[in-house]
Amino acid sequence: MSTLRLVLGDQLNAKHSWFRDKSDQVTYLIAELHQEQNYVKHHLQKITAFFMAMQRFAEALKSAGHQVIHLTLDETADFESLDSLINHLIKRHGFTQIEYQRPDEIRLLEQCRNLSLPEGTGLREFDTEHFLLPFEAISKEFKPNTGHRMEAFYRRMRVKHGYLMQGKEPEGGRWNYDTENQKAFKKADLADIPEPLVFAHNTEDIRNRLDRHGINYFGEMGTQLVWPITRSEALELLEFFCTHCLPLFGKFQDAMTANSEHKWSLYHSRISFALNCKMISPAQVIERAIQAYREQPERIDLAQIEGFVRQILGWREFVRGIYWINLPEYPSMNALNADRHLPDFFWDGKTKMNCMHQCIDQSLEYAYAHHIQRLMVIGNFCLMAGIDPKQVDAWYLGIYIDAIEWVEMPNTLGMSQFADGGLLASKPYSGSGQYINRMSDYCKGCHYDVKQRSGDNSCPFNSLYWHFQHRHASRFSNNPRTAMVYRNWDKKPEEEKSEILQTAEHYLQNLNEL
Repeated sequence: MSTLRLVLGDQLNAKHSWFRDKSDQVTYLIAELHQEQNYVKHHLQKITAFFMAMQRFAEALKSAGHQVIHLTLDETADFESLDSLINHLIKRHGFTQIEYQRPDEIRLLEQCRNLSLPEGTGLREFDTEHFLLPFEAISKEFKPNTGHRMEAFYRRMRVKHGYLMQGKEPEGGRWNYDTENQKAFKKADLADIPEPLVFAHNTEDIRNRLDRHGINYFGEMGTQLVWPITRSEALELLEFFCTHCLPLFGKFQDAMTANSEHKWSLYHSRISFALNCKMISPAQVIERAIQAYREQPERIDLAQIEGFVRQILGWREFVRGIYWINLPEYPSMNALNADRHLPDFFWDGKTKMNCMHQCIDQSLEYAYAHHIQRLMVIGNFCLMAGIDPKQVDAWYLGIYIDAIEWVEMPNTLGMSQFADGGLLASKPYSGSGQYINRMSDYCKGCHYDVKQRSGDNSCPFNSLYWHFQHRHASRFSNNPRTAMVYRNWDKKPEEEKSEILQTAEHYLQNLNEL
């Protein structure tokens, strides 16, 4: 029996059991597909990084003695779908068995499970062997159309895997050090931000190939790609993080600045692309970081390592569960009935709001922004402005190098836009300009005045914040986590409330001019 095994662009796991043995009866298919470039418009660096990583993975498999078919857009141009390509290869090479690792998004899973194969051709599904929560355990941990909270899930995962545990109790006596991980940069801190480790991969061939095939992309990219595209580079970046960034990661993980040449990287690991492509595993990342913490107790305290472990063991696995348990309804959810169009400045960063300008510009330049830039600046604006969550979702999925639907969609629709009505978060993550001013230096020198709630030059985040609360009072005024907001609103003089709402209405009618 001759077998063709499909390896998708986010399945570059050299440690998968598939690759333990070599056989002349097994061939691996790694292919650049036109269908994957057209379902959403992607950032140029995102496409390039995936294509480069796929090529290098194919080369590594060949070097290890495996049989590999690696196809670029040039070779797949005549095939409108994965189905047609696989049937062509069956006819050409006589494969009698097709095997695939279960895709991590529903669109591709359904496509693989419903391949129209010739009679007598076998089809078999395998696990990706990547996640810490097994796929079959998702339905035991999560219930559909039911609110879940990450903290409880995270604690169960800590106990199950034994990370940062002393028996059944958390190391240090506390589960969560988030309150210690919300520091902003002072001017003196900026000089100490480490120069990021970056890579230098020539992009000319892939960019020419994309242009040759008329791929509709956006964003910026120079002649070299700075992201890791191999397992060894991902491990090198992980080592850099553990040595140079982890000692202050937790403390400054929510901070933002416009006044450092390293403002885009700060103390973040930047391993999410490699992790989501499965070049490295979450267990490996967590265990290496904990090892660094054990080896450097004088440099890395418990708050730093716990904040990092929580992101991977807790949040990453949690959003995957939210995604799978709520399909197929989840992508179409719009609990707040948001319907405004995404403003034009999301595609070029040209806005007078300095915080939005900084975060969108960075996203366009690097295909990357850290979680607070995504949530409390860009996402916060979209939430309060009532932007259609489908448009927001498509933008996030397209622009960020690490955005794969299973992880991006719950973060966007659930955490950022509250479009799922509370399945993921207990309250909407909205905030006025004061939050941004507290966590960044973006407000200094901005066209708008962060201290003003109304009027021509008032910070749009201020009036939009109160407008959002006002128009959704029936939903959130009795929520224990937001009730204080409404008590504060009720105390304001009617004239002040009217001025704030009028300012917000003006801004909402002129979003493209902000």
